[in-house]
Amino acid sequence: MAKPPKFQAIRGTRDLIPPETALWNHVEETARSVFATFGFGEIRTPIFEATDLFARAVGGETDIVSKEMYTFSDQPEPSTKDSALAISHSSLETSLVSLRPEATASVCRAYIEHGMQQLPQPVKLYYMGPMFRRERPQKGRYRQFYQIGAEVLGGADAPAIDAEVIEMVMTFFDRLELTGIELDINSIGHNAPNCRPAYVQTLKAALEKVKDQLGADSQRRIETNPLRVLDSKLEREQPLIATLPRIADHLCDDCKVHYAAVKRQLEVRGVFFKENWRLVRGLDYYMRTTFEITAQGLGSQNAVCGGGRYDGLVELLGGPPTKGIGFAIGEDRLILSLREIGKGATPQGRDVYIAWMGQHAYAAAVRAAKDLRRAGFSVELPTAELKFGKALERADKLGSRYALILGDNEVSEGLWTLKTLADGTQQKFTEPELLAFLRATKG
Repeated sequence: MAKPPKFQAIRGTRDLIPPETALWNHVEETARSVFATFGFGEIRTPIFEATDLFARAVGGETDIVSKEMYTFSDQPEPSTKDSALAISHSSLETSLVSLRPEATASVCRAYIEHGMQQLPQPVKLYYMGPMFRRERPQKGRYRQFYQIGAEVLGGADAPAIDAEVIEMVMTFFDRLELTGIELDINSIGHNAPNCRPAYVQTLKAALEKVKDQLGADSQRRIETNPLRVLDSKLEREQPLIATLPRIADHLCDDCKVHYAAVKRQLEVRGVFFKENWRLVRGLDYYMRTTFEITAQGLGSQNAVCGGGRYDGLVELLGGPPTKGIGFAIGEDRLILSLREIGKGATPQGRDVYIAWMGQHAYAAAVRAAKDLRRAGFSVELPTAELKFGKALERADKLGSRYALILGDNEVSEGLWTLKTLADGTQQKFTEPELLAFLRATKG
């Protein structure tokens, strides 16, 4: 008989298993709790969308669209009796779809599709889930990765909204006790001729003068997206980039006023920040406010959150003129950073292990397990009777806090023995007393 194949997770993906998933759940529950206090509701969008949605939103010349998306043909199944006619008809409807590389475009599409512009504005939405990019896996970077993000759509482009979004994500990191974080902010202006376009031309002219000293990626970006050269991490390019024109010196008056107001709003909220003139973000739809948050323990790829304003995106996707700002948190990197500072997952123990002996005690053990679980306690109930020593040994291996000992004597007397495994002490309780004691000592 042939040896069965050995299957493993595909490169760039991995399984999340206990106890690690306990930390993931904690992070996600904290996000839901914090975001709700700022008035955000959860949205869940499909994992795949029309490829053109991302091409229009993210930018056809970006690495995400040109190199990294998982794209495939979506052809409907024949649905009429005449299969030949059905195949001919369905082939006309064949379209390209892609696994989502990010979620902002999907949220904006949903905002348009469901007429959310008719709701009280602004609409505040958050999401969490897997994203997909075909890129080289490295520390904290996977082909299937996870993001937690939020978007504010509609209303005014008030600097107070920008500051509140940043305040919310900083509050989230503070609630997680993530240390060593740093917030960088910048303004990249907008598309008025006297603002970012004029700066881009100035930047491009400066880059052309040093083109021969730049790497292949930066040389290509001079033509496709000169701003992305500022984001280069190549060590040998840093001295050249430091001499390039700065966008803060080329903002139009409206953008200067907006940026100054954002900084004042952050100061009012007690949010500490650093200005970073090279912070441009990698997606075409950003304008004015951009921000990035970095954390310790991640090496050069230390960004855990990035975001900014994108006032023209909804309109670009076929919707009405709509203001927008949002962010995305790299959950994989966030988890890695939490583990680096000792906030990692701990083995998930049990509150109570029920050590039952004798068939008469089993029915009482089943009832006790049901009552304890209903009260919110985690309970391990062995399906087979174990000797007392073996039962306590298993309770200890499972990290149980207590062992509830149920034998014929306990059942006949109506007094149940509870053993505290940390110090070996034992106490007897009636069933109501047991629940009251456990509730009083929970946590």
